[in-house]
Amino acid sequence: MAGSKKATMVATIMQRILNIFLLGLAAILMLFLGRETYHLALVLFVNNDESSSYMLIEGIVIYFLYFEFIALIVKYFASGYHFPLRYFVYIGITAIIRFIIVDHKSPIDTLLYTAAILVLVVTLYLANGERLKRE
Repeated sequence: MAGSKKATMVATIMQRILNIFLLGLAAILMLFLGRETYHLALVLFVNNDESSSYMLIEGIVIYFLYFEFIALIVKYFASGYHFPLRYFVYIGITAIIRFIIVDHKSPIDTLLYTAAILVLVVTLYLANGERLKRE
Protein backbone atom coordinates (compact mmCIF):
# COMPACT_ATOMS: atom_id res chain seq x y z
CA MET A 1 0.00 0.00 0.00
CA ALA A 2 2.86 2.41 0.82
CA GLY A 3 4.53 1.75 -2.55
CA SER A 4 1.29 2.57 -4.33
CA LYS A 5 1.03 5.92 -2.51
CA LYS A 6 4.63 6.78 -3.40
CA ALA A 7 4.03 5.93 -7.04
CA THR A 8 0.89 8.08 -7.09
CA MET A 9 2.73 10.95 -5.42
CA VAL A 10 5.64 10.74 -7.90
CA ALA A 11 3.20 10.64 -10.82
CA THR A 12 1.35 13.67 -9.46
CA ILE A 13 4.56 15.65 -8.99
CA MET A 14 5.77 14.76 -12.48
CA GLN A 15 2.37 15.70 -13.95
CA ARG A 16 2.53 19.12 -12.27
CA ILE A 17 6.07 19.72 -13.55
CA LEU A 18 4.94 18.72 -17.05
CA ASN A 19 1.97 21.11 -16.79
CA ILE A 20 4.22 23.99 -15.76
CA PHE A 21 6.57 23.40 -18.69
CA LEU A 22 3.65 23.08 -21.10
CA LEU A 23 2.30 26.42 -19.88
CA GLY A 24 5.74 27.93 -20.45
CA LEU A 25 5.81 26.46 -23.95
CA ALA A 26 2.34 27.89 -24.61
CA ALA A 27 3.55 31.33 -23.52
CA ILE A 28 6.56 31.10 -25.85
CA LEU A 29 4.34 29.98 -28.73
CA MET A 30 2.00 32.91 -28.05
CA LEU A 31 4.96 35.28 -28.34
CA PHE A 32 5.97 33.72 -31.65
CA LEU A 33 2.35 33.91 -32.81
CA GLY A 34 2.35 37.62 -32.03
CA ARG A 35 5.63 38.08 -33.88
CA GLU A 36 4.27 36.19 -36.87
CA THR A 37 1.16 38.40 -36.85
CA TYR A 38 3.43 41.44 -37.03
CA HIS A 39 5.42 39.95 -39.92
CA LEU A 40 2.22 39.06 -41.78
CA ALA A 41 1.01 42.62 -41.39
CA LEU A 42 4.32 43.91 -42.78
CA VAL A 43 4.15 41.59 -45.77
CA LEU A 44 0.52 42.45 -46.39
CA PHE A 45 0.71 46.22 -46.04
CA VAL A 46 4.34 47.19 -46.73
CA ASN A 47 5.83 44.78 -49.29
CA ASN A 48 4.23 45.07 -52.70
CA ASP A 49 6.61 43.03 -54.84
CA GLU A 50 5.85 39.72 -56.52
CA SER A 51 7.61 37.59 -53.90
CA SER A 52 5.42 39.02 -51.14
CA SER A 53 2.51 36.79 -52.16
CA TYR A 54 4.64 33.70 -51.52
CA MET A 55 5.86 35.19 -48.24
CA LEU A 56 2.24 35.88 -47.26
CA ILE A 57 1.13 32.32 -48.01
CA GLU A 58 4.14 30.87 -46.21
CA GLY A 59 3.50 33.17 -43.25
CA ILE A 60 -0.14 32.11 -43.06
CA VAL A 61 0.78 28.43 -42.97
CA ILE A 62 3.40 29.10 -40.28
CA TYR A 63 0.75 31.06 -38.40
CA PHE A 64 -1.53 28.03 -38.48
CA LEU A 65 1.28 25.81 -37.20
CA TYR A 66 1.70 28.03 -34.14
CA PHE A 67 -2.05 28.16 -33.73
CA GLU A 68 -2.36 24.37 -33.92
CA PHE A 69 0.37 23.79 -31.34
CA ILE A 70 -1.33 26.23 -28.96
CA ALA A 71 -4.67 24.52 -29.61
CA LEU A 72 -3.01 21.17 -28.90
CA ILE A 73 -1.82 22.41 -25.51
CA VAL A 74 -5.29 23.82 -24.74
CA LYS A 75 -6.88 20.50 -25.76
CA TYR A 76 -4.38 18.66 -23.54
CA PHE A 77 -5.62 20.50 -20.47
CA ALA A 78 -9.28 20.38 -21.53
CA SER A 79 -9.26 16.62 -22.15
CA GLY A 80 -7.77 15.65 -18.80
CA TYR A 81 -4.04 15.57 -19.62
CA HIS A 82 -4.35 13.66 -22.89
CA PHE A 83 -3.00 14.60 -26.34
CA PRO A 84 -5.52 13.54 -28.99
CA LEU A 85 -3.85 11.78 -31.92
CA ARG A 86 -5.82 13.71 -34.53
CA TYR A 87 -4.24 17.01 -33.51
CA PHE A 88 -0.77 15.62 -34.24
CA VAL A 89 -2.05 14.48 -37.64
CA TYR A 90 -3.44 17.99 -38.33
CA ILE A 91 -0.07 19.48 -37.45
CA GLY A 92 1.70 16.99 -39.71
CA ILE A 93 -0.57 17.81 -42.64
CA THR A 94 -0.07 21.54 -42.14
CA ALA A 95 3.70 21.12 -41.88
CA ILE A 96 3.87 19.15 -45.12
CA ILE A 97 1.70 21.72 -46.91
CA ARG A 98 4.04 24.45 -45.69
CA PHE A 99 7.00 22.49 -46.98
CA ILE A 100 5.34 22.05 -50.39
CA ILE A 101 4.70 25.81 -50.57
CA VAL A 102 8.30 26.62 -49.68
CA ASP A 103 10.07 23.92 -51.70
CA HIS A 104 8.15 22.91 -54.80
CA LYS A 105 10.98 22.71 -57.36
CA SER A 106 10.95 18.93 -57.83
CA PRO A 107 7.68 17.42 -59.12
CA ILE A 108 8.63 13.97 -57.80
CA ASP A 109 9.22 15.35 -54.30
CA THR A 110 5.94 17.23 -54.42
CA LEU A 111 4.15 14.05 -55.47
CA LEU A 112 5.74 12.16 -52.56
CA TYR A 113 4.71 14.92 -50.14
CA THR A 114 1.14 14.76 -51.41
CA ALA A 115 1.22 10.98 -50.96
CA ALA A 116 2.34 11.58 -47.36
CA ILE A 117 -0.61 13.95 -46.91
CA LEU A 118 -2.92 11.26 -48.29
CA VAL A 119 -1.52 8.76 -45.78
CA LEU A 120 -2.11 11.26 -42.97
CA VAL A 121 -5.68 11.92 -44.14
CA VAL A 122 -6.37 8.17 -44.19
CA THR A 123 -4.85 7.96 -40.71
CA LEU A 124 -7.13 10.78 -39.60
CA TYR A 125 -10.14 8.97 -41.03
CA LEU A 126 -9.19 5.76 -39.25
CA ALA A 127 -8.43 7.56 -35.97
CA ASN A 128 -11.83 9.26 -36.03
CA GLY A 129 -13.57 5.90 -36.33
CA GLU A 130 -15.88 4.90 -33.50
CA ARG A 131 -13.51 2.19 -32.22
CA LEU A 132 -10.60 4.59 -31.76
CA LYS A 133 -12.39 7.66 -30.43
CA ARG A 134 -11.54 8.44 -26.82
CA GLU A 135 -13.32 11.74 -26.45
